Amino acid sequence: MQSLPKPIVLLLALIALGATVVVASGCGATTADTDRGRVLFKTNCGTCHTLAQAGTTGVQGPDLDDAFAAARETGQNSDTIEGIVKAQVESPRPENGDPAVSMPAHIVEGQDLEDVAAYVGMYAGVPGAHPPIIPGGPGAQVFNNNGCGGCHTLAAVEGAGGTVGPDLDEVLPGSTQAEIEEDIVDPEKVIAKGYPSGVMPNNFGQAIPKKEIEQLAEFLLKSTSKGG
Repeated sequence: MQSLPKPIVLLLALIALGATVVVASGCGATTADTDRGRVLFKTNCGTCHTLAQAGTTGVQGPDLDDAFAAARETGQNSDTIEGIVKAQVESPRPENGDPAVSMPAHIVEGQDLEDVAAYVGMYAGVPGAHPPIIPGGPGAQVFNNNGCGGCHTLAAVEGAGGTVGPDLDEVLPGSTQAEIEEDIVDPEKVIAKGYPSGVMPNNFGQAIPKKEIEQLAEFLLKSTSKGG
């Protein structure tokens, strides 16, 4: 028998899995924070998966827009896709039996999983989805696209109130643009007092184009200069 194309196989698997999770999804009530889910997705999932709304282009795992666009066309809604994501994260299906390209189980858990699954359920496969546009120029957009506000506080960006990393309004005044760029691409070189190492992703130098890093650093410099 001729084997089915891989996208069709993936779609059929998603539909079958959706049928098993829709009963468990309840009435759709959720306490999930999709904005936080976007930040968590970019940090934990974006290096392996493409998702247009997150601005990620990973290729090690399935393109979630392609996979769930097909699922939506068959009638799967956001709640069902959310349930599929939860099930896949909790019990990933091996990819060709190769651990090197298989997602580890429980890459996010608890409320983090709730937030990520709700976020993916809302945006994966939605035509025209893209990172939200914010005021402040290109540097502000880079800040937003890469989820910086989920970990840092910055008064210049509405909703940027993260506490995982230092308050940028407090730690950046007095820095040069070159120093800020270095902080972005090599976060382990100088660690803010009171914060552990290994928290900020160290792959921004590869994941973010050099021009965008310059725009981001320029924006942060201007936003935190406090008049010079």
